[in-house]
Amino acid sequence: MITVRIRFEKTGEASYISLLDMQRVMQRVLKRSGVPVWYTLGFNPHIYMTFSCPLPLGQESLCESVDVKTEAESPDFAAWQTALNAVMPEGIRVYRVAEADKKADEIAFAAYTIRYSAAAAPLLEKYNSLDAAPIEKKSKHAVKTIDLKEYVSALTLSEDGDFVRFSLKLPASGSFNINPALLTKFCEDMFGLPASDAQVLRTALLTADGADF
Repeated sequence: MITVRIRFEKTGEASYISLLDMQRVMQRVLKRSGVPVWYTLGFNPHIYMTFSCPLPLGQESLCESVDVKTEAESPDFAAWQTALNAVMPEGIRVYRVAEADKKADEIAFAAYTIRYSAAAAPLLEKYNSLDAAPIEKKSKHAVKTIDLKEYVSALTLSEDGDFVRFSLKLPASGSFNINPALLTKFCEDMFGLPASDAQVLRTALLTADGADF
């Protein structure tokens, strides 16, 4: 049995599809496409699926992936890509289908680009003068305070038409991750810059040595 990794972009209105709904979307798409995926056994068989580092609601991504299994001996991955894109909803585009070459637990970091209107630049630049940027990080079992400056020491702004943007790399492992929403919330709490004004785009998932996942 082969584990197949389907890589896709999730942009525009599709960024507001939750993980639970995304699972339903993929179940329907895989069935409608007719690709030879493997179903779990038992009383209620369903398509085996595993998402790598699921994306928070409202954030866009150029590097999403879902793993499925197939018993096909020589799957035509190009045909899979064409068949899946033919039935995908707007905002989701499969850009590669291939046999999985890395395990999801090898993901260590995620790269992002965050964009604000150009008027936000003076407020964002205030972050760079701070000695610390404490914010509460919630998990299933506890709430603890972390210093964002340990992970984002400064914001390097660049002009993008009527916008400004900056890039950052944050921990994204199974044991510890930082959602960029923590940074946008900090900027809202500290500088009065609404977090809803931020457009967050995940551009890459990376292993510990910096290689693409």
